[in-house]
Amino acid sequence: MDYLQVLVLAIVQGVAELLPVSSSAHVIMAEKLMGLDPSTPAMTLLLVMLHTGTMLAVIVYFWKSWRERYFSSKHDFIHNAKQVIIATAFTGVIGLALMFFIEKVLMRGSEHAEIEHLFGNLYIISAGLAMAGILILISGRKRPPMGDRPMRGSDSAWIGAVQGICLPFRGFSRSGSTISTGMLRGLDKVRVEEFSFALAVVLTPPVIVKEAYRLYKSGGAQTLSGHFMSVLTPSLVGMVFSFLAGLIALRWLSRWLEHGRWYLFGIYCLVASVVVLASSQYL
Repeated sequence: MDYLQVLVLAIVQGVAELLPVSSSAHVIMAEKLMGLDPSTPAMTLLLVMLHTGTMLAVIVYFWKSWRERYFSSKHDFIHNAKQVIIATAFTGVIGLALMFFIEKVLMRGSEHAEIEHLFGNLYIISAGLAMAGILILISGRKRPPMGDRPMRGSDSAWIGAVQGICLPFRGFSRSGSTISTGMLRGLDKVRVEEFSFALAVVLTPPVIVKEAYRLYKSGGAQTLSGHFMSVLTPSLVGMVFSFLAGLIALRWLSRWLEHGRWYLFGIYCLVASVVVLASSQYL
């Protein structure tokens, strides 16, 4: 990889990770167009660093509002912590169950069956984008609630369950699906946006650890050890740019969400779904 490719992937990851348009779909398409192999150790390390950059962008962007809403009192902290735990538990149970079912049942008989082998399937990505687009359009048509009611356990369970469904399916935007679910449950847009990205901060470290372990298990760590600095430096540059792109994306998302333009992300996902499906004939 040269620095131009790193810059492109960092911007794509930083923007698409935090907008409701599916970062994985965009990153996979960018990798294919640039002729990069996402399974190489260098690419795995880069993607880990890009995820770290976007996670830091989320923390910086939402820290003030989280501090006011989640840490203003002991009662608020306990209540919101319970909602995060409920949502994360539903995500874990449903997401892991889906991945186990896909690997052990649907992919049974395949050599070295791992769900990662499906991540680059453009047909699945196209379907995921279409589902996210439809969900965003439906939630965008719902009339906004009259007030900002507290989040209940049932709200968190639904949001966590939908997030769990997103885990195995690239293209099914996590942020788009969770925010849309919260809006359909009658939650205030700002509240559900803050909650969705609080869940992202909880979810991202295990994803990073999983990718790092996969790198180690595949022997990639030993492969990189001989020229570690030459690989680490562009990865750090990518992390910085994904952080900056993430901050811009979050500002963009907040403006469109608060000013009634949420549905435009749904239209984009549907158009992107068609483009990915058409591209599958050539990539």
